[in-house]
Order: sequence, then C-alpha cells, then structure tokens
Amino acid sequence: MNNPLLTTTDLPLFSAIRAEHIVPAVQQAIQAGRQLVTQLLSQGEHFTWDTFCQPLAEEEDRLDRLWSPIRHLYAVKNSPEWRAPYQECVQLLTEYATWLGQHQALYTAYRQLQASDHFNTLPLAQRKAVDNTLRNFKLAGVHLPAEQRQRYAVVMARLSALSIQFEDNVLDATMGWHQIILDESLLAGLPSRVIDLARACAEEQGKPGWCFTLEIPSYQAMMTYCDNRDLRYSFYHAYHTRASDIGPQGGQWDNGPIIEECMALRHELAQLLGFANYAEKSLAKKMVDTPQQVLDFLNDLLQRVRPQGAREFNELQNFARQQDSIETLQPWDLPYYSEKLKQQQYAIDDEQLRSYFPEERVLQGLFEVLRRLFSVTIRERQGVDTWHPEVRFFELYDQQGLQHLGSFYLDLYARSHKRGGAWMDECINARRDSRGVWQKPVTYLTCNFSRPVGNQPALWSHEEVITLFHEFGHGIHHLLTQVEVAAVSGTRVPWDAIEVPSQFLENWCWQSPALALISGHYQTDQPLPPALLEPLLAAKNFQEALFILRQLEFSLFDLRLHQEYQPEQGGQALKILAAVKQEVAVMTAPDWLRTPQTFLHIFSGSYAAGYYSYLWAEVLSADAFARFEEEGIFNSQVGHEFVECLLSRGGSEEPLVLFKRFRGRWPQPDAFLRHHGIQ
Repeated sequence: MNNPLLTTTDLPLFSAIRAEHIVPAVQQAIQAGRQLVTQLLSQGEHFTWDTFCQPLAEEEDRLDRLWSPIRHLYAVKNSPEWRAPYQECVQLLTEYATWLGQHQALYTAYRQLQASDHFNTLPLAQRKAVDNTLRNFKLAGVHLPAEQRQRYAVVMARLSALSIQFEDNVLDATMGWHQIILDESLLAGLPSRVIDLARACAEEQGKPGWCFTLEIPSYQAMMTYCDNRDLRYSFYHAYHTRASDIGPQGGQWDNGPIIEECMALRHELAQLLGFANYAEKSLAKKMVDTPQQVLDFLNDLLQRVRPQGAREFNELQNFARQQDSIETLQPWDLPYYSEKLKQQQYAIDDEQLRSYFPEERVLQGLFEVLRRLFSVTIRERQGVDTWHPEVRFFELYDQQGLQHLGSFYLDLYARSHKRGGAWMDECINARRDSRGVWQKPVTYLTCNFSRPVGNQPALWSHEEVITLFHEFGHGIHHLLTQVEVAAVSGTRVPWDAIEVPSQFLENWCWQSPALALISGHYQTDQPLPPALLEPLLAAKNFQEALFILRQLEFSLFDLRLHQEYQPEQGGQALKILAAVKQEVAVMTAPDWLRTPQTFLHIFSGSYAAGYYSYLWAEVLSADAFARFEEEGIFNSQVGHEFVECLLSRGGSEEPLVLFKRFRGRWPQPDAFLRHHGIQ
C-alpha cells in the first residue's frame, strides 16, 4: 500500500492520510536522516555549506513536510485512533532530535565549519543558521557527560508525552461538557443568531431544546448576553474548572499532576544545562537576556496600567449596582455588564455590528488591505485536497498577479474535535534547494469563528475580525520571506519577536479607511453607518487597562512559575497564581479557578517562560505602526520598506537590528501606551 505521506507532491494529500500511515512514514524518514548524517561525516574534515549544511537542510525539510500535515490533522481532526500512533511519532521525533543535538561528531563538524575561512564567505542567512545550530547543540546538552546526556533524552521524551496529554485533556474536557436547556425563558438576552445555533446543535444530537457547549462561540455568547446570572455562573464554573480536580468533570481529565511533573522535569532540564531555572533556559533563544529584564518590563507596565484598571473596574461595579443591585461583581458578571456598559456609553451593540462583518466581505477587504500595503494579490484556488469541506485554499501573487509567491489554507469555523483558539502553522517552508529552485511557502491559518446559520452567511464580531487579521500577520510573515535558508526564513525568529507582524496587522481593524473595505451589511452591502462606525472607534480603548492587566497576570504567572520553582515544595502553580493575582488583579477571584490546567500556551505550546512575548512584541509592533500613522496607513512605500526590512528577513538577523533599520531608531513604548489609551 502506498503511503501518501511519502508521496512527493506540491501539497499534502490530506484526504488519503490515515492513522496507520504515520508511524511507518516517520520511521522511514528518521532512518533516512540518520543514514545521511553518517554518510556526510564519513567524507572527511573539510565541511562546506554546499556539501554538508545543504544536504542536512534538505533532509530536515523532507521531514518537516512529512510531519506538518500529521501535526495539523491532530489539531483539527483529533480522534481516538490517532492518539496512540501520534504519541509514538512524537516520541520517535523527540529521540531523533536529541540524537542530532547530542551528536558529538556532528557538533565538531559544525564547529570546524564556523572556524573556517569558508564560513566568512557565506551569505548572512547561512552564517546565522550555523550560529543558531551551534547554540542549539549546547542547549541539547552536547557538552554533558554521557550519563547526563542520557538523562536529558529521557526528560525530553517525557516532556513531549506530557505536552500531548495536556492538550488532549483540554480538548476532551471542552467537548465533554454541554448543557441542554429546555426552558426558553432561560435564554433571555441571547441574540437570535446564538439561539438558532444552539437549536441546531441540539438537533444534531437528536435532542429537544437548545444545546450550549464550551466551544468559544457558544461559551462567549452565554457569558456576554445571557440575562440569567445563575446560568452564567454554571458555564463559567464548568469552563474554568476544565481538565482539573474539581468541577462537573472533576478528576476525569485532570491536568494538575501533568503540570507538577512537567515543572519538575523542566527545572531538572534547566539545571542539567547549567541554568538556575527554566526561565533562564527559555530566554537563551530569545531577544531578552535575563528573567529580571522581563520582570522589570512587566512590573513597569503594571505600575502604569493598574490604577486605570482599578478605575475601569470600579466604574463597572457601580454600573452593575445601579442596573441590577449587584453589590459584588463576580467574574461571570464581567462580560455581561461590560457589554451593557459599552452599549450605554457608546450606543454600540456588538451583535448589531456583526451584520456588517459577513465572512466574504471581511476576507475580500482584508485581501485589499494586504494589496495596498504589501503589493500582493490573493486568489482562491478550487479543487485542492483538504481535511474538511469547509476549508478553503488561496494563492498569493505579486501585484500584477503574475508571480506566484505562496499559498495558504483557511479553516475558519469552530467544530468538534478541533483544538480551540486561532493559530498559524507552517505547511511548507520557503527555501532554495541545491539545484537553485525556490520552494514556495505554504501555511495553515486556523480559527474557531461563528459559522453560517441557515441561509445567513457567517457574521463575525469585530473581535473575530481582529483575530483574523492577527493570524494573517503571521501568515504574511511566513509567505513574504526572501530568506533562502529554511532554518531562519519566515516565522523562524526569536520567540519574543514572533508576534510583531501579527499584532502589527491588527491595527488596520481600527482605521476608518480599512474598515470601509472590510465591512458591509450582509443584506444590503451598505457600509458601516456613522452611527455605528464612530462609536466603534470611540470604544477602541474601552476597558483596555483591564485587558492588559489580564495579559500581565498570565505573563507574570508564567515567568514566576518557571523562575521560582522549587522541586522540594511542589504544588506551586495555584499558589503562585494567587500571589500574582494579589499584585495584579483589581477584583477578587474565586479560589476554585483552575487557570493553569488549561494554559495551553505554556504547557502544550511554545510559550513556556515566554508568554510575556505578546506584550514585549506589541511595543515593537505599535511603534512600527506609528510610522504608518505618520506617513499614511496605506503608504505603499512604507509598506514596501516594512516587507524589505522586517517581514522578508525572517530570523536571518536579530529582530531589534531589523526594527531599527525600518524605524531609524530603537523601539519606544509611547505608541503602545497611546494605542491602548493608557494615561
């Protein structure tokens, strides 16, 4: 039987991939990689880029292209039959990565190359790739005694398994809870669109009434609009005790023990490598040098933001007291009364706004924004094999529509067995092969937005539109790279710089000329009337300090957890979270919150001791956008310079060097504070 994962095609054959294909394919690819390393090292001691690095890069690319659709399918079509083989593959890949990272002869070969006269003749991207590789050898423990190298391998394998189990538990817990409501009076306050979706959800299960779930479109609607406070509480409690020891599913998919083991292993790993804690180890590959620098940055921001956050919360508390005699505002009240207060202050109704953000209008407007900014055109391509009928495929061309630059898959709607949130991931990386052929990049752009209801198109909130722009910022970073070495092309940058393009592109969601492009009533195509546009823009910084405080809470918890961990103490996650809340939060939270148990970014993603990256990178992205504010938000020359100085350079140079080339100076925080309305 032919294995579709081993078939050489331009794009993955998703519909043909089965769970039984993945282990044999990964085993074969790893074996080929091991054989190539042995072959290259047997050639002697004169190592060059073309005879040594290039073959290794091409073998790595083959493995990346094989693994990419497997990793993606696991995220968007998770199923029981995939879990065991996927876990086995992750273990195989982890062992292989450790074998490469600790290969003494391979490390020596790279060192000899770096020390040679040949190295100084290489292009910048190739030198940067070699430098990064040597750094990664050290972070893989190549310098350790044999016994410690072996322990490193065991720890890495176990951490990989824990990461997968953590994500699976969150997904299972999210899918494992729903509520059927039979009394229509309990739905008071919910928009008809949401009620129709809940009715359809119940019908799919063959049940009467309305079915509400913990998937984001359903959960957020319940928290924002439902008048029944007890019902809001039940959903909030179920959501914030997922994958934990308490709540309606208490103990069923408990991530608490996983967090404990993960933290112990991370700390051990850091100390094996000579770091005091995992925070130091994490920062070894980032822009920031020390945990103290991060803490100084976060605490300085906290001092600036918290007074305004306290005023915003007090205003909301007073509003709830006046409206409904709510003496003590609770977390399950915040979205509900925030929406009511926003309507009162700005005469703005988020549900009414949805009518002006239908899917196709938003997409075409976004494509026009990208055309004006970056001189690219986007066309949909039919007939491409995908993992679900709802997935669409687009191609990116130059402004004349002649040169094909890259492509992307677009998977927009929430559904069962699909990981929550929104993300961009690499499908195919840009690079130039040994024949001089340019490999065009391909990316996945995945969201969990509201879907069409009946004959009505998908109508998105402005927040969902911002999320779409955010992910497209990542996508454009990947697709517009001009770096010919995959290891430092596209989004392969220091992790605390990866959010710069994504947060940068969000800014156009708040500009009147751009809003005119991305909005239009789904029935009449009429633009946003001034009565809606002006309040939308005026409300941009509504409760913005409360939002930043939430980000600061996540960031400080993440960093302190990894910096302060003490193996003999254990059980520190909830204790540190409580301490951070004491310093940051402006309202008292219930002691039953189990936020760490679903913190995918740090326990299953790549943000461990790095969640601060969102705020750190936004200082750069806001300052970069300020140049467009100064010279024109659709200034094509500035857009061209942004591509040339930043987007197209990938990780071939340090992010601050690239930023200074675009801005003419080092970044400043003024624009960040101004954009968030922080006084």
